[in-house]
Amino acid sequence: MDLESNFEIRRTAEFILSRNFTRVALQFPDDMLKYSTNVVTSLRNELGSGNKVGLFVMADTTFGSCCVDEVGASHIDADCVIHYGQTCLSPTSTLPAFCVFGKASISISHCVEKLSSYFWTNDKPIVVLYGLEYAHAISRIKEALVEAMPKAKVELYFADVMCSIINPLEDHRKSDGLLGCLGSCTSNNSLRATTGIRYSLGGLIWDLPEGQRMEDYLLLWIGPDNSAFSNVVLTFNGCEIVRYDATEDRLVTDVSQQKRILKRRYYLVERAKDANMVGILVGTLGVAGYLHMIHQMKELITVAGKKAYTLVMGRPNPAKLANFPECDVFVYVSCAQTALLDSKEFLAPVITPFEAMLAFSRGSQWTGAYVMEFRDLINSSPLEARKQPEEARFSFLKGGYVEDVELQENGDGENEVSLALANSTEKALQLHDRDADSLVKGIAKSGAEFFITRSYHGLEMHANSALPEPYLIGRSGKASGYKDEKTENETC
Repeated sequence: MDLESNFEIRRTAEFILSRNFTRVALQFPDDMLKYSTNVVTSLRNELGSGNKVGLFVMADTTFGSCCVDEVGASHIDADCVIHYGQTCLSPTSTLPAFCVFGKASISISHCVEKLSSYFWTNDKPIVVLYGLEYAHAISRIKEALVEAMPKAKVELYFADVMCSIINPLEDHRKSDGLLGCLGSCTSNNSLRATTGIRYSLGGLIWDLPEGQRMEDYLLLWIGPDNSAFSNVVLTFNGCEIVRYDATEDRLVTDVSQQKRILKRRYYLVERAKDANMVGILVGTLGVAGYLHMIHQMKELITVAGKKAYTLVMGRPNPAKLANFPECDVFVYVSCAQTALLDSKEFLAPVITPFEAMLAFSRGSQWTGAYVMEFRDLINSSPLEARKQPEEARFSFLKGGYVEDVELQENGDGENEVSLALANSTEKALQLHDRDADSLVKGIAKSGAEFFITRSYHGLEMHANSALPEPYLIGRSGKASGYKDEKTENETC
């Protein structure tokens, strides 16, 4: 591996020196951590011995490795973060970042051969998206495709990389990608439309002519089947999608397995509608606008008549979430590439903020459009307060009509609040456990009610016995030999 080229040592040093940073955090994913010592050595040589720049390697990230770990960088009081490997290019909140995508190996000739043979049989215009690790080879792939298909009348649109430098986003309500990038993002394609519709996804940006839709195009993805590709499949689920796998040198035309994820997500939305208590999982502390989205989710859940709890636990797993059995569903606020959790092993489903808006907004319907980036939902209006009495809602899982009970009454004064709490507790105490070995939620609407209804079937208390049981004196001495145990000498 060419260390200087793959890790962009010279560009990184120029970025550090141009902004006079003195404490720099180097964020490596787990699979690239083995190169960290060599990268630090090369960076020190490039920076020069006279520059007293502190370089700190961050080995373990708080949340997903694709996001800039501002929490870990704040522990060492870093001025900026150099991010290596796969990234979602989500805007940061406080620290600037320089992203090194890496240069994954790809055979230009084999790729062009596979793509050109498929394009001859296709009559749709094509939009080419790719993993950021292949951005270094896209310009050569485009030139080779033009040479291999001189007479073809295929319209090709190649996406551009937004930028490799992330500056903190001052206005979190803006969702137009990266702002204030150093320099200009060089364009490696010839977009035919000077004015039209602009799309951005996963750090890529491209324009389409006026009046055109993404459903009219064939979408080609160059890269592996990872979270970035899942983001593309869900966002543009109405497009015909083809994927070129560079590691296996094959063209995958059947992506129906990825599109089945939509059926699973729709099922989770229906389960979330029947939830009484919702846990909001904080999946990022660095992506701009995450606090606003958490507050928006709280407001949405509260107005829907449900109880919300905010949980911060780093990377969620089944063992962590099992400690909160009172939550019927969890809403995961994170970047687009880590938002989809395979919650089959979890006790409760985990949904995205977009799915939460579908589930908790009365009367909303899923049109097929899917939004992965929660920053695109910040500008959307939250659920309006109920002005009319709500009718019963049909539950597909329960097979009947159910009513959503409001948690909070519109009462004033501490007395009314105390009375409401007393009535709620009294209802919870009247719930009976039908099965002695089961954990019953009943109709609990808050964590307090849920824990009141829990029953511990361990020690048997004999309340009818008037006389206390006699006590017994236990063993005394050391565990290696209690006083009542016979030693080897005594037995002999």
